[in-house]
Amino acid sequence: MPNSILTVEQELLLNQIREEIKIGLPGEEAQNKLAPISSNSRYRIAPDNHKKACVMSLIYPEGNELRMVFIERTFSYPEDKHGGQISFPGGKLEEDDDTLLIGALREVEEEIGIPSDQISILGQLTDLYVFASNFLVYSFVGHMENAPKFIPQESEVASIVSFPINRLLTAEIVDTKDLQVRNIMLKDVPYYKLNQHVLWGATAMITSEIVELINRAKENL
Repeated sequence: MPNSILTVEQELLLNQIREEIKIGLPGEEAQNKLAPISSNSRYRIAPDNHKKACVMSLIYPEGNELRMVFIERTFSYPEDKHGGQISFPGGKLEEDDDTLLIGALREVEEEIGIPSDQISILGQLTDLYVFASNFLVYSFVGHMENAPKFIPQESEVASIVSFPINRLLTAEIVDTKDLQVRNIMLKDVPYYKLNQHVLWGATAMITSEIVELINRAKENL
């Protein structure tokens, strides 16, 4: 493996992403670029009985690249409506999670084996309601100083999907297709082409906001 410690240029970019988050989030406008259904519908409004979930977008260096971590979820739980999909490490907020961030960090350690003391937090993103599972998702962005050694939780993680950030910023990475989701055919769904994987839905919408933050950071370096 090539040298996997943050370069000066990578550190500068990550610090600028942190500053961009402080200045102001791109919000729903950025999310909606990858939304599978209209943003003007009830699918974006969390009802009073919604559940809470926390996820983490984790960035790390590998040589001259910064990479972002996704996971391919297993089909282990029949009640999991997102089985088989590509997502960020994360899950339901538990009663003993003192904060949303603690919940996200706990999930990262459980699902991919990265301890919280190895992660520096860049900031929190725009909340996103997921109608299919009735979760209001709270998203965070973090980074590591070194390339991690992943330890996937076999019951929930089918595979680790690591993807170069620079490729996420290219126009050709986004396409549309019809997707069969359980008994529903969704037409013209926007998605990211992560090699053989299809990144769509809530995770793609969160990624879209991150992509806009990274582009802003690059412009303002």
